[in-house]
Amino acid sequence: MQREDGAALVEFAMVLTLLTMILFGIIEFGRVYNAEVTLTHASREGVRVLAITGDAAAAAEATRHAAPSLDPTRLSVSATACLPGFPTELTATYPFPIDIPFFGARNFMLDATAVMRCSG
Repeated sequence: MQREDGAALVEFAMVLTLLTMILFGIIEFGRVYNAEVTLTHASREGVRVLAITGDAAAAAEATRHAAPSLDPTRLSVSATACLPGFPTELTATYPFPIDIPFFGARNFMLDATAVMRCSG
């Protein structure tokens, strides 16, 4: 007759590893989703300033201010020219670091684009 005293412990260790990976994956997904929503909101605020003022520098600054939870030094903002009556576009990109155990750390590129008609 064989003894199975340690079998439950080994099985628990294997299952715990998988559950830990799933848990941290869910947490990281929530962080990425929150950053994506923040970036989308910030790009909308930036394009609104661009459409009203026509100033790309002011639009970039408004985009950075509208995303307080993101590092402003890593936030990249680009905008098209604002011609009265025509649409203008602002794109914000942000490299978001994710770290899931057993998969390592990586940067996940987030981007958000907003379009609005320029006023004149």
